[in-house]
Amino acid sequence: MMLRTILLLGLAAAPQPQASARGPLALGTAVVLDRMAVIVDKHVIKSSDIYRDLGVTEFLNRQQPDFGAEARHKAADRLIEQSIIRDEIASGGYRWASSADAQSLLDSIRKDRFGDSSDQLQAALSRYGLSEDELRAQLLWQLTVLRFIDQRFRNGVLVTDEDIRAYYDQHLADLKREYPQDSSYKAIEPKIRASLEGERINQNFVQSMDQARKRANVRYLQGAFE
Repeated sequence: MMLRTILLLGLAAAPQPQASARGPLALGTAVVLDRMAVIVDKHVIKSSDIYRDLGVTEFLNRQQPDFGAEARHKAADRLIEQSIIRDEIASGGYRWASSADAQSLLDSIRKDRFGDSSDQLQAALSRYGLSEDELRAQLLWQLTVLRFIDQRFRNGVLVTDEDIRAYYDQHLADLKREYPQDSSYKAIEPKIRASLEGERINQNFVQSMDQARKRANVRYLQGAFE
């Protein structure tokens, strides 16, 4: 079960403190001047953060680059949630994922999508206004958030044998198509348990994020999305 904003196919990029030093952002032939776009409590989301989020999300989803106003608004909303998550990771003392894990994920992307060619990867990233270092940093953040969600919201999640049996009976036809070699209850039970646990972890996460978003002081700055 994929979690709400934290999918490796669309997780929002985290704001990076060093982004302001980059100056104008080059996106294809366009140049965008960096500016503050949203304030979340004491944190600032800049235009560079929004464009980076779009670049990472669309690159991972294999979508055409879209830096229009609507897409930027959606990216800003994702980044508001990421800012809240970042604060909770820091205040709760949750550990970050390792650089080695992020590098392993990057290597898998290079191999699976670009035939293990660094040149092809670089060429694709440039279409989205990204560097390999930026992609690696965002993959590290994604893995960190996935770890945080599991540690923070798994506690208290209970999936009973009755839950698994009910799911198996209700979805047996689909399960037979998905697992034609062995669709017995014994073979599929661990997969169903993991899926149901993931759904309930996700529900806990969504509820917590909705509450945190209501408490947060969010201010969109005039003209930031024009």
